[in-house]
Amino acid sequence: MNIINKLVMFHVAVNEMDKMKEFYEGTLGCKATIDKAYGDQRWVSIELPGGGTSINLTTVHENMKPGTLKLYLSSPDVGAAYAELTSKGVKPTKELANDWGKWNGVKDETGKWFEVSDPDGNRLLIIPT
Repeated sequence: MNIINKLVMFHVAVNEMDKMKEFYEGTLGCKATIDKAYGDQRWVSIELPGGGTSINLTTVHENMKPGTLKLYLSSPDVGAAYAELTSKGVKPTKELANDWGKWNGVKDETGKWFEVSDPDGNRLLIIPT
């Protein structure tokens, strides 16, 4: 028996919640499943379209700093994801490349990927599924 077997959720510290929620929902196509406020503190639970671990955007920073995460998000069609995001005005921080495997020890060195940042500067690498 595995004592720990799954990552269920993680927190991302944010500065401006409404901007971050709009980016993850409106731009990336995620779904907010919870939006709770406690006085001036707020957290929003985001679900990716393919399910899996939830991303909790939070104004309760604890020991986290906004803009310090690097997330790897997968897409079955990285080229289409790039086209859609850039058409929505998202500026890539690393342009579309075709060498994902080269950097990850995969025998076939091809594979499209690119990188964008969310409104707080967290790095989001879009990689092949």
